[in-house]
Amino acid sequence: MSGTETLAHPLADRYASREMVELFSPRRRARTWRELWVALADCERELGLPITAAQVESLRAAVDDIDLEAAARHERDLRHDVMAHVRTYADRCPEAGPIIHLGATSCYVTDNADLIVMREGLGRLAVRAADVVSALRDLAVRHRATPTVGLTHFQSAQFTTVGKRACLWAQDFVLDVEELERVAAWLPFLGVKGTTGTQASFLRLFDGELGRVLALDRAVARRFRFERLLPVSGQTYTRKVDSVVAAALSGVAQSASKFAHDLRLLQGLGEASEPMGTSQVGSSAMAYKANPMRSERISGLARWLIVESLNPALTAATQWFERTLDDSVNRRLFIPGAFLAADALLDLSLDVARGLEVHERAVGERVRAELPFIATEDILMEAVKAGGDRQALHERIRVHALEAARRRREGEAADLLGALAADPAFSAVRDRVGRLAEPARYVGCAPEQVDRFLAEVVDPLLLRYLGRLGAASQVRV
Repeated sequence: MSGTETLAHPLADRYASREMVELFSPRRRARTWRELWVALADCERELGLPITAAQVESLRAAVDDIDLEAAARHERDLRHDVMAHVRTYADRCPEAGPIIHLGATSCYVTDNADLIVMREGLGRLAVRAADVVSALRDLAVRHRATPTVGLTHFQSAQFTTVGKRACLWAQDFVLDVEELERVAAWLPFLGVKGTTGTQASFLRLFDGELGRVLALDRAVARRFRFERLLPVSGQTYTRKVDSVVAAALSGVAQSASKFAHDLRLLQGLGEASEPMGTSQVGSSAMAYKANPMRSERISGLARWLIVESLNPALTAATQWFERTLDDSVNRRLFIPGAFLAADALLDLSLDVARGLEVHERAVGERVRAELPFIATEDILMEAVKAGGDRQALHERIRVHALEAARRRREGEAADLLGALAADPAFSAVRDRVGRLAEPARYVGCAPEQVDRFLAEVVDPLLLRYLGRLGAASQVRV
């Protein structure tokens, strides 16, 4: 069939980076299986089984010589993917054929390979998330003291700064970096456990010597640089491990979605916008539109990943005894899909964060429109200090504020500060009303919070990734 007649999965073909797609490709999976078979044979040889160095070397020399079409032909006959690859490997290395997969069960390669690839995927995602943090750091520095209207319940609230808001986004991604790092370091290796996890086949191979069985388990784990080895298992590693990984990937989706939703709202308000290509079309009908396409894509992908992250929990909850196979198809879909989606989310977030444009004039206009209402509390306090009655002054502010709000709703001029200055109740502070209406007075500690957060949290994190950041985003469409 031609390429136009086959389904191209959007995650691989449209959204994720080429590097992440390659990591979860059939060729990479087959290569990782072969690396595991080489490690198993070599460690068994070192521990005294009748395997020759020449057999191991023949396996090692053919690790990259993978014929996926031949494996597919074998699988059509055998109906077993692992055995199909054993046969394909043996066809290439006939002298080593008798000792490939010696003592192992299928999950020796499938499960351990998944753990190897997921660990690498988590590391790649951590770097990408750190890149997003770096881009948001730049935004926070540029606008550390730029006043903006804070929004609670999507209603105007006390002022904050654009830089402080960028730090809120960055903090979520910082937590993701830390969790991705933690899970990658925590991931345990299944090791060499056998068909029901009892290692019975290896105990027979080593003539009942438990010491050599345990040594084999540790030796294979060390070959793949795993710090932790599951002490007990069934045929598979506990599927709760996948659930832990899923939670970390869901965290990425949550952070990206929050960032994207905020930006979509800000773009609707005219205060900020995501980058837009010079030839980008916003609407097929409305030529004037510049829709937040990237942020909307983030929202859609994030929703998919958050929902999909429930799958491993259900799989872990429904496994029977030492193993059932209902996990297989589910994990084939979830593991690559979730990593590709998380990769795409971070790539999009990076692209948006680097190109995010703050429309300072629009931000300032909104601040000036809300400033009289925000300033009323300080005006009240100053008037009380000048000898006024707090309750009477509060009532006068309430009356003037409601009238100003009404006039603004109806499109009329509304000068709340002028009304307060003209009110005899505020005569003692009339000359101070203008000074009390400076936006910078109402951002609290936001600029200093930006400085402290960047110095104490962001910069130490980015230092760990020195020399690894700055890669171009790969947003394709």
